[in-house]
Order: sequence, then C-alpha cells, then structure tokens
Amino acid sequence: MHIKRLNIEGPLLFESRLFQDERGYFTETFRQDAFREAAGDHVFVQDNRSHSKNPGTVRGLHFQKDPCAQGKLVTCLAGTIFDVAVDIRPGSRSFGQHVSTVMSGGDAVQFWIPPGFAHGFCTLTPDCLVAYKVTAYYSPDHDRGLAWDDPDLGIDWPFDVRQATLSEKDSRHPRLRDLAILEKEN
Repeated sequence: MHIKRLNIEGPLLFESRLFQDERGYFTETFRQDAFREAAGDHVFVQDNRSHSKNPGTVRGLHFQKDPCAQGKLVTCLAGTIFDVAVDIRPGSRSFGQHVSTVMSGGDAVQFWIPPGFAHGFCTLTPDCLVAYKVTAYYSPDHDRGLAWDDPDLGIDWPFDVRQATLSEKDSRHPRLRDLAILEKEN
C-alpha cells in the first residue's frame, strides 16, 4: 500500500496495489496496522454508502462538530468523483484551505479525511457509488455543513456548477466566514 501525503497536514491518499489477471483484479482495501502508522489510532464505528445517478451531483460539504467530529475514509466503488476536504480546524495554519482528488471505481484509492475537516464530492460520471467508513456515529444534533460553492474556499469544481444537483439541505449551508457566527449562536 502506497501512502501519499497532501499539501495540508492530516488528509492522506491510500493507494492499494491491484493484482490483475483475466478474471479482473484483487486488492487489499484496508489494513489497520498501515492505517494506524500513517494516520494515527482511529476506530471506525459506522460504514456509509451513497449512490448518485447523474453527473454534477454535489454532496457536501459536510462535517460534525465536537464531540462527534468524524474522520472519514472514502472510496469510490463505481463511476468517477471529485472529492474535497476543507480544513476547518480552529487555529490551524491551513484553516479554510482545501485538498482534492479524483477517484474512480477501478483505481483502488482511498481518501482519509480526519476529524476537523468538511468533506464533499461531486460526481463526474453517471451512477457513482461511494463508500466511506467514519470514526463517530451520525449525530443530527452535531451535523453541520459549509456552502460547497463558497468563493472564499476557492474550490475549482471540474464541472459546470450551474448544472449542480444538490439536496435542499446542502443548498442552505453557510459560507465559512458565517460559520463561526452561527456556531456561537447555537
């Protein structure tokens, strides 16, 4: 397993080796010892999966506030996605900055997004299937989000953003600059 560090401390890409032959391929998708050595001692408590029918579907940017902040280990099982993690850790030197990657169903790449990051993705092809392990249970009381198209984040989404398909909830998330104000009010 190859581990790639990104330009923000915390998020990582885990790239597994594919063993291919005429039948298809085999890959090892998770090893606790390798993960712990690279990312720290995290315990996954819940697995999630999403299916998105159409290209241009945006899911996110989601996070949970403490004490229920989630780390996520994300993989694309089918289709192709553009996946993003935004640093929202108070006091971080990279606060408000993001890292991104493109993942496809056949590439055996997993994106580790530690607690303290907002996460989201958009689909680039039809019928995308995404799975992710999380380090904290879903908590509606701690569920939060950021506007996926916040210009202050500078995310260069690789599709026509005027064609984005979003949930009602995702279309109402605040910008990062408004998030601190909202958190103090709650």
